[in-house]
Amino acid sequence: MMALNFYRCPIRYFNGDTDKLVVAPADGKIVVVEEAEENEYFHDKRLMISIFMSPLNVHANWFPVDGKVKFVHHQNGNYHKAWLPKASEENEHADIMITTPDGEDVLVRQIAGAMARRIVTYAKPEEECYIDEHLGFIKLGSRVDVYLPLTAKATVTIGQPTTGDQTVIAKLA
Repeated sequence: MMALNFYRCPIRYFNGDTDKLVVAPADGKIVVVEEAEENEYFHDKRLMISIFMSPLNVHANWFPVDGKVKFVHHQNGNYHKAWLPKASEENEHADIMITTPDGEDVLVRQIAGAMARRIVTYAKPEEECYIDEHLGFIKLGSRVDVYLPLTAKATVTIGQPTTGDQTVIAKLA
């Protein structure tokens, strides 16, 4: 019965205007809200918001912003516990870069944890993407990091529960 929890993939619709909003890409709990150095793509500081998915959460992922997928990159790696800081860089992960209609680049990183062994990413380069659409899935789940411009304002706090495609996690400038 527990395994069925992982594979739920609910259809959800955000109620309201999505302009400049960043919604939670996953169900779970906020574990990081901080300025972080992102050296793989941006090579500068970003506002990083991380959501940890427990085994009881839905493990579907949603696009956090409207825009166009710039690229998708999958990286094999380790399977550290997802809440550890090193998981973001050392674990298997998939990076999806989205350019918003205003030209802001937003990086979404799906991270496999100790139990997760498979990341599925539906996003395709050059594809238009919208809040309400599924971005992918992390089988047996773990964590999703969102890297935003420093001008973005977080609207969540550490420990706060999130509902994918429903909870507003930040507002872009």
